[in-house]
Amino acid sequence: MEAEPEPCVRLTTLRRLHQSMADLNTARSLADTLQIVADGVVKGLDFELAAVNLVQPDGDLVVAAVAGSEGAEAMMAGRTGSRAAWDRRLALGERWGELRFIPYAEAWVLMDDDVPQWHTAGPAPRDADEWHPMDLLMAPMHSSDGELLGVISVDKPRDGRRPGAWGREALQMYAFQAGIAISNTRLRANMQRALVRLEREQQALRSSEESFRQAFEYAPSGMAVTELGGDQQGRLVRTNDALCRLLGRPAATLRRCGFSDLVHPEDAATLMRTSAEGGRAELRLARRDGSYLWVSLRNSVVADATDGPRFLLTHVEDIEERKRHELQLAHRASHDSLTGLPNSAELRARLSARLCDKPAPVPDAAHMGPGAAGLSGGGSGAEDFGTGGFGREGFGFEGVLQDGFGRDGHRDGFGEVLPGLPGGYDHHVHTVPPASDDPSEKGLAVLFCDLDGFKSINDRFGHHCGDAVLIEVARRLSSGVRDNDTVARLGGDEFVVLADGLGRRDAADLAVRLRNAITPPIRVEGRAVRVGASFGIGWAGCGMSAEEVLHSADQRMYVEKRSRSRAHRRAG
Repeated sequence: MEAEPEPCVRLTTLRRLHQSMADLNTARSLADTLQIVADGVVKGLDFELAAVNLVQPDGDLVVAAVAGSEGAEAMMAGRTGSRAAWDRRLALGERWGELRFIPYAEAWVLMDDDVPQWHTAGPAPRDADEWHPMDLLMAPMHSSDGELLGVISVDKPRDGRRPGAWGREALQMYAFQAGIAISNTRLRANMQRALVRLEREQQALRSSEESFRQAFEYAPSGMAVTELGGDQQGRLVRTNDALCRLLGRPAATLRRCGFSDLVHPEDAATLMRTSAEGGRAELRLARRDGSYLWVSLRNSVVADATDGPRFLLTHVEDIEERKRHELQLAHRASHDSLTGLPNSAELRARLSARLCDKPAPVPDAAHMGPGAAGLSGGGSGAEDFGTGGFGREGFGFEGVLQDGFGRDGHRDGFGEVLPGLPGGYDHHVHTVPPASDDPSEKGLAVLFCDLDGFKSINDRFGHHCGDAVLIEVARRLSSGVRDNDTVARLGGDEFVVLADGLGRRDAADLAVRLRNAITPPIRVEGRAVRVGASFGIGWAGCGMSAEEVLHSADQRMYVEKRSRSRAHRRAG
């Protein structure tokens, strides 16, 4: 039979090669692609045996696909050759374009390396172009950036001849297309894995969001999400039912405002500091009925990976009962349990808050006598004490939390910054006793009161009656002073009045009014008893201690008590 002319052979080969390349696009996995590559060599390029050696992540090459011989497949498939051995083979090979060819006469030097290969015996070639079973022809496959993906090894040309220029070009072109197919398959596989991973992450995110939603919505305590930054800085984005119930406000109303709209004015600075830094704070929030509720705020900043902090997650816990208990404990510690007046410790604390260690220079010291006549030191201290200062309602825990030196930058009851505390001592105004009877000179008067005839009431009628007398005396004293004055029980039947902004005559008039308020009969269990009172007037001044001020007023009280005749003392 007459052989077909070479152009027809080439056209037939191109058709088979084209079909083999088309088959590469039908592969669904990397394993399918590699097997199609091996099969395409056998079907389309007239070689009886082909193996595809794929580069692994560690750099070594594994025989990933074999075509044309079941025996060769059984011997070679899955076996690995080191990258060093493969690099040596490719370096030793004769360059046929991108192909590498090692003739049988030189292949013996590779017999001891670890590259898997299929050897068949055969006679010596009769001419230079005859194929020998020990000949090695390799077609490297590269990615678009030149990375080695693998090597196609071929053997046994069907015509028994070493491939000519046409056959070499066809194999080289096929290896190039096979490299593209392998790269695309890997890319698709990576994309599929990424999609699967993304789907899992999205599913986990949805699950996490659902868990957060349920934990947020059904939390037993208040929860809120606040926006950080932008035009809506501080706006409540989400609130749960517990917070709505706690504040007595619907969620739609809360979403139109922020915590800054609800916080007590005195706690605004605390809220701003906590919102900026995160962490925890205790403050008061307004309820719908206008009352304020003590809450504990715990803030956590929810950060965005690209834009930075965006939201503030706030946990709101009702601590009203605990605060009430703390207030009660603090009140008990600073107030007399019988009369409800500030006790000795609280009195000394309030007095010390007005005094500093440095006496101010006095223009005319000649008019100032010792003790009540004029305690040395200081300048005028005629500020309004305020309800958190020396007022009758007390300067205990309530004052510290609301009006005194607790929340508002460690200030005393007069608005002065205390020494040694944050805020410094920049605005302290010295307390100075009045130097004369001039009505324009004002000072901080300390009226020391001791009851006359109280011991006889205790002895005759018992402590129960004495306690009732002390309670009534405390009430009368409190009713006789201004709201910003302090009435304290020093102990026993001794009381002290702190009155700021008085001149010497004002203080004397106040002592007379208080004495006259005490002397009327006091009815206890159907009987009327009477006590008198002796007052000593001292003056507080910077440069003195609280003990020195009280001692001075106490001494004046005893002087006044001894100077008054018994006829002016009233007893039950």
